Amino acid sequence: MLNNCYSFILDDINIAALFGNEQVSEDTDNGDLTSYVSAFIEKEVGNDLKSLKKLDKLIEQMTENKMQLEEQVLTISSEIPKRIQSALKNAEESKQFLNQFLEQETHLFSSINSHLLTAQPWMEDLGAMINQIEEIERHLAYLKWISQIEELSDNIQQYLMTNNVPEAASTLVSMVELDIKLQESSCAHLLAFTRATVKFWHKILKDKLTSDFEEVLAQLHWPFITPPQSQTVGLSRPAGAPEIYSNLETLFCQLLKLQTSDELLTEPKQLPEKYCLPASPSVILPIQIMLTPLQKRFRYHFRGNRQTNVISKPEWYLAQVLMWIGNHTQFLDEKIQPILDKVGPSVNARLEFSRGLMMLVLEKLAADIPCLLYDDNLFCHLVDEVLLFERELHSLYGYPSTFANCMHILSEDTCFQRWLTVERKFALQKMDSMLSSEAAWISQYKDITDVDEMKVPDCAETFMTLLLVITDRYKNLPTASRKLQFLELQKDLVDDFRIRLTQVMKEETRASLGFRYCAILNAVNYISTVLADWADNVFFLQLQQAALEVFAENNTLSKLQLGQLASMESSVFDDMINLLERLKHDMLTRQVDHVFREVKDAAKLYKKERWLSLPSQSEQAVMSLSSSACPLLLTVRDRLLQLEEQLCFSLFTVFWQVLVEKLDVYIYQEIVLANHFNEGGAAQLQFDMTRNLFPLFSRYCKRPENYFKHVKEACIVLNLNIGSALLLKDVLQSASGQPPATEALNEVGIYKLAQQDVEILLNLRTNWPNTGK
Repeated sequence: MLNNCYSFILDDINIAALFGNEQVSEDTDNGDLTSYVSAFIEKEVGNDLKSLKKLDKLIEQMTENKMQLEEQVLTISSEIPKRIQSALKNAEESKQFLNQFLEQETHLFSSINSHLLTAQPWMEDLGAMINQIEEIERHLAYLKWISQIEELSDNIQQYLMTNNVPEAASTLVSMVELDIKLQESSCAHLLAFTRATVKFWHKILKDKLTSDFEEVLAQLHWPFITPPQSQTVGLSRPAGAPEIYSNLETLFCQLLKLQTSDELLTEPKQLPEKYCLPASPSVILPIQIMLTPLQKRFRYHFRGNRQTNVISKPEWYLAQVLMWIGNHTQFLDEKIQPILDKVGPSVNARLEFSRGLMMLVLEKLAADIPCLLYDDNLFCHLVDEVLLFERELHSLYGYPSTFANCMHILSEDTCFQRWLTVERKFALQKMDSMLSSEAAWISQYKDITDVDEMKVPDCAETFMTLLLVITDRYKNLPTASRKLQFLELQKDLVDDFRIRLTQVMKEETRASLGFRYCAILNAVNYISTVLADWADNVFFLQLQQAALEVFAENNTLSKLQLGQLASMESSVFDDMINLLERLKHDMLTRQVDHVFREVKDAAKLYKKERWLSLPSQSEQAVMSLSSSACPLLLTVRDRLLQLEEQLCFSLFTVFWQVLVEKLDVYIYQEIVLANHFNEGGAAQLQFDMTRNLFPLFSRYCKRPENYFKHVKEACIVLNLNIGSALLLKDVLQSASGQPPATEALNEVGIYKLAQQDVEILLNLRTNWPNTGK
């Protein structure tokens, strides 16, 4: 019956109506349409005969779907030809338009070509005319420039004829502006004419103003050779002072107007490029004129064969320059600076004056240094005097380090390498001297308790002072690379001094508790501590940053090391500090081992004490120290007092704490665990430890028993009363490794010893009751 239904549906109903277009198409492509239809009927009807009632409704639904699809197909079939026809019509019209455009383009192309051929002669004639016009315009512009320059030149002449110098100076400024505008021009003759005109009038105006300015300065008795307090003129008010100062201001301002032309015409005097002086503008013209008599004096006294020109006496000309700056500072600040403030440019009169004199010093140094470069004493003396001069110049007169200064001369490669060599040589000589001194290992402040906390021997303090002086000498160098070279010198000196200390220490190894050995240890600790403090200094942090940049460029460090430097986890002195700390640790260890050997020798009798047969506490009137413990305690006490006196506080603290740790383990293992104890023996051990050994360390800490954890807790276990000991033993046996065992140990004061250790200690007791077991 179901098969008949299948045939009926396939014959009378369109498949698309059953399953929809997509499903039919997909199934048709798969070649499985019949099986799909069978599956569909099987799903809708199944094997239940009662489901056949649905067939009428299903057939009706499918028939309706078929009709709808047929209508859609008819509609689409009628519309498609119309759309195709419309598209063809549009394409035909587009083709016609395109052909029309092509015809127009061909016509225009031929018209344009014809027009260009016709216009070509006109274009050539017009181009020639334009070229002529441009050439005439250039000639006119050329003539206009000449006219402007000649007009300005005539104006200057007229102003000078009427003695109107201010207007002449202003007009010269305009001419200079024209000269500057013409710098990019290729008209060489026009440039030469303009420059010659500017130079001509500049010289006339400068000579006139200079003459008048020098005359006013002479009335003020410039320059001031004597100190300010002995000056009777200049800063005082001479007759006609208001008029003199008015003329001074007028001439000063007029000279300032010539500044631009002076810079344009005058080639600045510069030292060779090897000195790497920072770029700076010329000293302003009025100050140059004011400096002229001082420059003459300087060259007269400190050049040639004058008796004052002595190469071994650089302090003479350096002191002279400082004196001149000091003599004129007040006048410059009170009389010249207000004029500059009115004019407008942010110029400091005192610094301009100092810059001019500094150039004299730099020229003198550049000339003298090659003559004494290989005389160590003379060269070292020169460097010392220059550094002193620089310090006074910066501190007293506020001369900026960014300006050209003597450190640039000392930074020149040949001079700088010589400076490093001499600095190293004299530093090594100083180190030899300080270590061979009779007071090398004695502290300068040994009698002053508050000052002598570090117990620093004289040689170590002198050495660190030497390093500090070297830092002061090079910290004002202009470049970080030069500073880093000096830093390397300092690190080399530290390493050399460490090696020397190690050599002396090895000679004293047999007397590791002696005065000199302790002094060496104090020296190592002091140097390490100071270097660690320096590592946080701003100056060395800046050097660290500079070193980081150098290392990054040269790839001389690993990424980890670069990261540590960048994050400030390490410092420029880390290598030196690590070596010093290692030496300090070795020396301290040797001292601790030495004292510990003595302690073990002194404890031999105490180890053999008869702990099993000692009388109980109730049998003694008063508990007393074991006689066999006296050598042990005396040894500990004497060595503690000796080293407390000889070592600085931090070193001694490390020493006694390490000693206590070893002593605690030794007594616990060699005396406690190696013996059995009756009640009297346990009480005697506790008395010796808590009332005699522990108090030896009470002056160094509040609770010394906390450093003897093994011994203290062993005494607690050995001295528990019988009941508590039995109860603890039962708990430990029944709760091995469990929290109850730990709680029980904590209740009796046991925190350090493990459960197994406590069980061993309980078994060392001999005063257990007889239980019959």
